[in-house]
Amino acid sequence: MTRIAIIEDDQTISQMYRMKFEADGFDVQLADNGKRGVELVKSFKPALILLDLQMPEMDGAEALTEIRKHDWGKDIPVIILTNMGEEESPKSLASLQVKSYIVKADLTPSQVVKRVKEALSL
Repeated sequence: MTRIAIIEDDQTISQMYRMKFEADGFDVQLADNGKRGVELVKSFKPALILLDLQMPEMDGAEALTEIRKHDWGKDIPVIILTNMGEEESPKSLASLQVKSYIVKADLTPSQVVKRVKEALSL
């Protein structure tokens, strides 16, 4: 079963995506801020990370910077899933090997699942 980590502070959104991905046969774990997200990725070892940018404690760019510092996190594909426009996003993302950038309002959950499957070649 393909593992996905969703790092998102909005519980309604993360639960909606969890249900959609689980219905499609994925093993999903959630973290509600960047700090917990780093810990989750280290222990869960997901095949892909869906990462929000605007979160408490540690934002998405900071969390991804921390994940990329370690052997266990340097090659995991990451899809940014946020309501922040790409032009507003932190410039540091460019150097952090982001696979795709999705504005939540632009795609349905089904379309996000499709993008994830494409990113993982499933």
